Amino acid sequence: MMPIVILYNAVSLDGRITGFDADLELYYELASKWDVDAVLMGSNTVLTGFGVKAGETFPESDDAFQPREKDPDDNRPILVVPDSKGQIRIWSEILKLPYINSVLVLCSRSTPREYLDFLDERYIDYLVVGYQKVDLENALEELNTKFGVKKVRVDSGGVLNGILLRQGLADEIHLLVHPELVGGSTPNSIFQTNDTDGELEPIKLYLGGMEKIKDDIIYLRYRILDGMFK
Repeated sequence: MMPIVILYNAVSLDGRITGFDADLELYYELASKWDVDAVLMGSNTVLTGFGVKAGETFPESDDAFQPREKDPDDNRPILVVPDSKGQIRIWSEILKLPYINSVLVLCSRSTPREYLDFLDERYIDYLVVGYQKVDLENALEELNTKFGVKKVRVDSGGVLNGILLRQGLADEIHLLVHPELVGGSTPNSIFQTNDTDGELEPIKLYLGGMEKIKDDIIYLRYRILDGMFK
């Protein structure tokens, strides 16, 4: 059984996810009210958020190499990150985030053994799903069956959003639309795809809710009618 997957982004009026003054306090205030079991975040989004490059490390204390007790009453979501290339090496810092319970790394059979050993040494949970790349459909099914995940919030950029949308794995899109125009020609939007041959139909959406929050920011909630391209 698949969990409900909701894509969540703060965007400018022209659909950009960077280059404008996003109200992050409002973004996370709204997100904190969601009843989700997991937060799915792309590896590039994690690296950008912490201001580090792929493979960069932070100093680690001895605690990073010790098992961590899990509180069964802790209802905070799991942070799930696809990282089949082994780019993220700062898990001890990520675990300090106040809004997550634990982390789960999604790897593939192409993930270097050295990286899996790196995760094992730090007692970081991971799933191997897929061959050359992470199989997100399989991963979502595993999240449901093994971890009881019923609802997932996706906090990521256009690449991961694009994969989820192309594969029909997303159910809803929630957007905080800011009253700013960024412009530019780079594909820095919430939905990036290489499928540009012109024969693919747009994904159809149904408006489930619209609300003016503050400072002319509009909160839009859409349900996806066509979960994949035809």
